[in-house]
Amino acid sequence: MTDSVIVTDEGAVRIIRMNRPEKKNALTQPMYAAMTQALNEAQGSDKIRCVVFAGVPGAFCAGSDIGDFLKRAEGELTPITIDFLGALARNQKPVVAAVGGLAVGIGTTMLFHCDHVVAASDATFSTPFLKLALIPEAASSLLAPMRMGHARAFSMLVMGRPLSAAEAKEAGIVNTVVEPAEVDAVALKAAREIAALAPGAVALSRKLLRGELDAILQRIDIEAELFKERLKSDEARAAFEAFLSRKK
Repeated sequence: MTDSVIVTDEGAVRIIRMNRPEKKNALTQPMYAAMTQALNEAQGSDKIRCVVFAGVPGAFCAGSDIGDFLKRAEGELTPITIDFLGALARNQKPVVAAVGGLAVGIGTTMLFHCDHVVAASDATFSTPFLKLALIPEAASSLLAPMRMGHARAFSMLVMGRPLSAAEAKEAGIVNTVVEPAEVDAVALKAAREIAALAPGAVALSRKLLRGELDAILQRIDIEAELFKERLKSDEARAAFEAFLSRKK
């Protein structure tokens, strides 16, 4: 495990907390690996009945670390993001998310794999993939239109327009909007409520609600191949250079 991901079990609930506040929880490859391990362990444990993803005050997740993107574009890094997405999609335990502050890129798209999302009133949801000449991931090109409809999905995934917590709730991404200080407590309460239900019935009901797993996994793979190609494109290189020059 890495110190940037803290995993704790509270009774039947596993909490996976992204803990890189200095970078607003931008995800590195070791963080992805740690979350994959935590998910897979929960999957194999009869004791764990629900999983909670959480962040730090002001930041749920700022997306993938830009440095990792650059290394992947240069062929210097073997991505393990797909392992995480596969583990998230295959996971049979209910997943709750406690979203406070920023939810950018995969910080938003991973929510389409969650069953119950609690958001802070000041949370914002954005997927600025195309601003870097990239494409959506995490099967969001499949799941977002199903959840939100084509118009909203296109606005968010292609045009990169952000959603407020209230807009995300209206769009069907978020279940409950609460005050920022209450996010973790309300999410944990929901997770305990889910964990108290009959696990076999929950698993079957969740499977029926989520639809065809094979289609989701296939879309993750298709997006991943296209994403890899886009990382090496002239458009993406120019976009990254422009982004980094603005950061200086």
